[in-house]
Amino acid sequence: MSVNRVQPPLKVVLSDVSTTVVEAWRAAFAGNPEIAIRQGSILDQQVDAWVSPTNSRGRMDGGVDAVVKRHLGAGIQLRVQRAIRAGFGGRLPVGSAVCVPSGAANPRFLISAPTMEESSQNVSETLNVALACAAAFQAVHRQNAQTPGSIGSVALVGMGARTGRVPARVCANLMWSGYTLFNDHCFEDYDDLRSTIVAQLDDIENAPVEKPVRIAPPARRTARR
Repeated sequence: MSVNRVQPPLKVVLSDVSTTVVEAWRAAFAGNPEIAIRQGSILDQQVDAWVSPTNSRGRMDGGVDAVVKRHLGAGIQLRVQRAIRAGFGGRLPVGSAVCVPSGAANPRFLISAPTMEESSQNVSETLNVALACAAAFQAVHRQNAQTPGSIGSVALVGMGARTGRVPARVCANLMWSGYTLFNDHCFEDYDDLRSTIVAQLDDIENAPVEKPVRIAPPARRTARR
């Protein structure tokens, strides 16, 4: 269904230590002045939620996951994996996400969205970044539906751009696709989200590198959860 506009607009911060990723974001999100793009660590972003790209088991043993785990403490991995067991039977599909309390004042929540099934997997030839980014924003929808206003701001890194070896421009374009889908639609569940993106696989894969693709939301109305 359409996004409930009574909810204040979500403040989105894109933050990465890579100059190449930041420049790619600025090109892809040139028409989105509402997005804050910053070069630097996600740890420095004062927001309600951080998004950490992870693997399907929620093992925070590499990349941004490991940085976040060192910062928030080992308990954050336990909370992420507990949520994965409770909601997904222990394995979080790409195109899904979990949102857990961080145990810290900043951020108050951590959203874990897998860009890969196993640690250090090359996902450069996949749509996993679009799936993961869209799933992370869907997790914001779900958390705010459960507790209105609990996430008013969120920070993301270049998903898959380091460990997953996704080229920066491809990463930025796919993240733009995930972000615009978030603005256009709130999905009933993650299966619906994944099928919507995969159904438009050819449109995304065949797009020129300089032009991100806007994913068309499903025509049918879905109940907000």
